[in-house]
Amino acid sequence: MKTKASRTVAQLLNDLPADRRREVAMVRDAVRRRLPKGYEEVAEGKMIVYQVPMEHAPATYNGHPLWYVALAAPKSYLTLHLMPVYSSPALLDQLKRGFEASGKRLDIGKACIRYRRAEDLDLKTIGDVVASVPMAKWIALANASRKR
Repeated sequence: MKTKASRTVAQLLNDLPADRRREVAMVRDAVRRRLPKGYEEVAEGKMIVYQVPMEHAPATYNGHPLWYVALAAPKSYLTLHLMPVYSSPALLDQLKRGFEASGKRLDIGKACIRYRRAEDLDLKTIGDVVASVPMAKWIALANASRKR
């Protein structure tokens, strides 16, 4: 019997209803196209996570891999978590300016961007933000934000 921890990204996607699977897959494709080298994609619970492998950042605050981006499909909406925007005011500003320029509404909370359809998002700006933080820079940003 498989446990939740042994699920793959493909299994996680297959468990979603077709319409939600399609929307998550479109955002996933946008992230993967621009993801800097070194990050790994895993299924973590009910989320697709792009994280720093433990051998590159073993001293995390919680003993788990350092998350970079995550996608989830809660019941009433979908979420995209861009962790670097919460520790970099410049990246948050880039995200806000990109959405504004595209005419898209940025529905951002403290820990996620909420959306219902991939077309609700400015995928180009999201890709630009994802591409802008190589793994070594993200490790340094995350470490610096914890020291504040």
